[in-house]
Amino acid sequence: MGVAFVVAYAAGMFPTAGLVGHRIGRDPSREGSGNPGASNIYRLGGRLAGVAVALGDMAKGAAPVGAALLLWDRPEALAAWIGAVAGHVWPVLRKFRGGKGMATAGGGGIVLDPIMGAICVVVFFGMVRLTRVAALGSLSVGVTYPVLALVFGWPAAEVIVAALVMGVMAMRHHGNIVRLWRGTERKLKT
Repeated sequence: MGVAFVVAYAAGMFPTAGLVGHRIGRDPSREGSGNPGASNIYRLGGRLAGVAVALGDMAKGAAPVGAALLLWDRPEALAAWIGAVAGHVWPVLRKFRGGKGMATAGGGGIVLDPIMGAICVVVFFGMVRLTRVAALGSLSVGVTYPVLALVFGWPAAEVIVAALVMGVMAMRHHGNIVRLWRGTERKLKT
């Protein structure tokens, strides 16, 4: 499990938002919300840039989890999931200041269970379409995925891992939660 975690952590550190931001002449760590994620890039550079970051960040979760499933088995894939999210959220190369982890967690979650992943994609986009608030979509998935893991009969240890991964993602949305409570959270442009 250690190898899967370390390799996935390294993959999670890949600076998708930084590279796309550089390409469009923007620095997501210094502009907008300061978060190196798809929503900030979307606001700074438009839909295409935001989608590119979202897909790249999803790949950072999906690739290591898929490789671990192919090379080893499910416990290693879960370790890879944790590692990829940790690398994205707490990258050692960026002084442990990374993104919020939604897309990376989502990419790994889709590979672990495509049906649950598909349901969560619908939940995310449904909530974003309804509210135009990306954080509400992310937080909805953070609740939905572990609940689905329980409903779909995952072993208790795997449900706990799902809850922890999604809990980290929710914790990283603390500022968004505060702004939602105050009614000051920014909406996505339509």
